[in-house]
Amino acid sequence: MSAEHRLGHADDEAGYDAESGAPHGTYRDYMTGFILAVILTVIPFFLVMARPIESPGYTAAIVLICAFAQILVHMIYFLHMTPKAEDGWLLLSTVFTIILVVITLAGSLWIIFHLNRNMMVPAQHEMEAETPPSQ
Repeated sequence: MSAEHRLGHADDEAGYDAESGAPHGTYRDYMTGFILAVILTVIPFFLVMARPIESPGYTAAIVLICAFAQILVHMIYFLHMTPKAEDGWLLLSTVFTIILVVITLAGSLWIIFHLNRNMMVPAQHEMEAETPPSQ
């Protein structure tokens, strides 16, 4: 019996556990993911704290892009969600969940925006402009 089997690490060369078929990462994969996660954390922190960009809209856009990229890094490097994992069903169910969340959030924001726009009490000067002058 080899040292690999005694330790319970009967792995094949492709990075999959021989017993369960689940993917796992190498030390290099974990370090790559960690370094990318740190970089994708430091960039938004610097942008918010140092304010090198004058526009808050551009800063928010860059922070959101970094957040999305960090989600992808975590899914790929730490959760091992690749098209090969579980014959792609794990990734497919995640994509379906993301689509449902986006639809729910977009619909909610759309409804809130229209309710806010349609239910706002008119300002005092708008009410004065609509009433005819008294004689």
